[in-house]
Amino acid sequence: MTIAQTLFRTLKNPTLTLLVAAALLGSAFAGHAGAQSTTPLPNPQVVITTNYGAITVRLFRDKAPLTVKNFLAYVDEGFYDGTIFHRVVPNFMIQGGGFTPDMQEKPTREPIANESRNRLHNVRGTLAMARTSDPDSASAQFFINQRTNLRLDWAPGAAGYAVFGEVVDGMSVVDFISSSPVQQIGPHANVPVDPVIISKIERKSLL
Repeated sequence: MTIAQTLFRTLKNPTLTLLVAAALLGSAFAGHAGAQSTTPLPNPQVVITTNYGAITVRLFRDKAPLTVKNFLAYVDEGFYDGTIFHRVVPNFMIQGGGFTPDMQEKPTREPIANESRNRLHNVRGTLAMARTSDPDSASAQFFINQRTNLRLDWAPGAAGYAVFGEVVDGMSVVDFISSSPVQQIGPHANVPVDPVIISKIERKSLL
């Protein structure tokens, strides 16, 4: 019997017709689902080791992929090792990742686009990229929100600051750093009198 004859007999039998149709639809949906399904990007963790303790951070690669890629590139090359938290404002945030203890700014790569429209909020314990008045000027410096600062979020008419991670362990260290006595050094205000040194930032193995 030819394929055409088999198909003709199948179409004349209602039960077989339904079975064939169901099989075809199942295959189509399975193929579509397979084409659309993607494995969620993992959200890696890093440990910021300071002379006052360690801060463990989970990075939101699924929400801020460009920012996390940029940050991890600096982490992997050891850029942050030996830098400081150079700007500390109590009940606001601590900022670092760009200056050495003698307040020399380290050269960086090209700045990245601002991902502040990712619907992540500048709440207590989150990490966000520091920048100038140019929304797309962030490079290496970051800050940790010591309190909730929703005014730093993106809003119509306000570019905002891109959140890309959150502290999962070590907020007590952040709170302690935020209480540091500060001073003015040249044009830089709120510089801790006793340097808050980032000895290293490294990826945390989740195995």
